[in-house]
Amino acid sequence: MTRRTARAEQLTQLVNDVVLTNGTLLATGDALTAAAGLTAAQWLVLGFLEDGPATTAELARRRGLRRQSVQETVNRLLRNGMLTRASNPADARAPLLQLTPTAHSALSDLGTRQARWADEVASALSPEDVEVTLRTLAALRVRLAEPR
Repeated sequence: MTRRTARAEQLTQLVNDVVLTNGTLLATGDALTAAAGLTAAQWLVLGFLEDGPATTAELARRRGLRRQSVQETVNRLLRNGMLTRASNPADARAPLLQLTPTAHSALSDLGTRQARWADEVASALSPEDVEVTLRTLAALRVRLAEPR
């Protein structure tokens, strides 16, 4: 068995906790979005399009996900009438995705629900702890993006 330094062990525990927390957040997101007929993954895609149209590849890059998995979510949103495609003057092969009025309405409702949920959860957390966590996660993202 490989021995880890105390520092490496602590980082490994952080990674494990982030993965577990991500799963819990996705389940919570699914519960928040169920009434709107969406999943957490669909909500994330729609949320990125609130700022304006984008391609599937752009959405995947912003989320740090594979284009294929985002495409599956986009396809469901297109079938459900939440998105439309528009021509892309920069690349005719990559249409721009746009929100429909139905999607705007769902996002407005979900924004209200999410704000209530966030207030409730945040009330049990120290603002200082949240700030340290934000800084730590930002530093970890930067470090992981560095070439090895």
